[in-house]
Amino acid sequence: MSSPRTVLVLGSTGSIGTQALDVTGRNRDLFRVVGLAAGGSDPQALAEQVIAHEVEAVAVTRATVVEDVQLALYAEARKRGYARGEFRLPRIFAGPDAVEELIDAVPADVVLNGMPGSQGLGPTLRALKTGATLALANKESLIAGGPLVRAAARPGQIVPVDSEHSALAQALRGGRAEEVSRLVLTASGGPFRGRTREQLVDVTVEDALAHPTWAMGQLVTINSATLVNKGLELIEAHLLFDIPCERIDVVVHPQSIVHSMVTFVDGSTLAQVSPPDMRLPIALALHWPNRVPDAIAPCRWDEAATWTFEPVDNEAFPAVELARHVGSEGGCLPAVFNAANERLVTEFLAHNTSFTSIVDTVAEVVEAADEWRRPPRDLADVLAAEQWARDRATTIMSGGK
Repeated sequence: MSSPRTVLVLGSTGSIGTQALDVTGRNRDLFRVVGLAAGGSDPQALAEQVIAHEVEAVAVTRATVVEDVQLALYAEARKRGYARGEFRLPRIFAGPDAVEELIDAVPADVVLNGMPGSQGLGPTLRALKTGATLALANKESLIAGGPLVRAAARPGQIVPVDSEHSALAQALRGGRAEEVSRLVLTASGGPFRGRTREQLVDVTVEDALAHPTWAMGQLVTINSATLVNKGLELIEAHLLFDIPCERIDVVVHPQSIVHSMVTFVDGSTLAQVSPPDMRLPIALALHWPNRVPDAIAPCRWDEAATWTFEPVDNEAFPAVELARHVGSEGGCLPAVFNAANERLVTEFLAHNTSFTSIVDTVAEVVEAADEWRRPPRDLADVLAAEQWARDRATTIMSGGK
């Protein structure tokens, strides 16, 4: 029997990270977690994870929380019955470069990148450099650094964790590349499905955070409400599977049971179907190309169910078509699109801008981004494009040009 795959979990205290550790914890014959990375805002949760999974090394991006993490580790060790002096602290990396230092210092078969936002780009590039399989939940790093990430990755090195892209990867097994006609991404429609543009003007932060299907962080939840998330996923699908943006469709499927589909040249469509539970795509990405038995309970076929599909209302939700334009143009525009959106979502959460102005302002930033239509030369180039986009978004919001 082969030895367990070694795994690094980046973003371990977030939604994807905690579910990944649930998967690895229930399948210790398949996986051994050797390192964790987190921001450090929840030292107690991180300490529990470290001790439960017997982790060798930890990275926290906030250097100021190292002492808190150490104290939480000792307290958790005592709670679990370790005698004084018996518990050995894991290696702790701290500061803005801590995650990349962890990747370099602790070799792993699989690096799961579940970090939030475009801060995941550096770790994505570093993980690819080590030769590890990259289980990618941090779509922003691929979107922002598309040409750099694709150049750094060998064929098959990146395995998607997003449920939609996992579904596409599974369905694509059903035919050869030249037999693929279109990719079809499904969207739940978010909390505002069916509302008109006028009905979205007065949406509150609390309304937008009430997602009907998935429990996610604030940024992803707001992105799902604006359908920016689906736009980002369209760009991600284009980059992952090398399919032009105009051959990627988005359809609203409120039940979130069909996770995405592939239509082939003969008119057949293959769909991947499962209950909405992220542990399935996480388990598959960690063990790719093999499936993990009993990752989740399957759909019940002895119970009546109805699935519906409807087109996206592009007037109420212009983010998808904006993303299609951005993905087709390429260069640094996807990084601009993503960074401007992150800034606008932050402002919306702080009650400084309206819901509909999120995508409207992002569109203005993209339109003004003439200097960023070229491909990025390096990571610094991507970071510069992102900073320009954030600054431009701030200028537009404050009434400037």
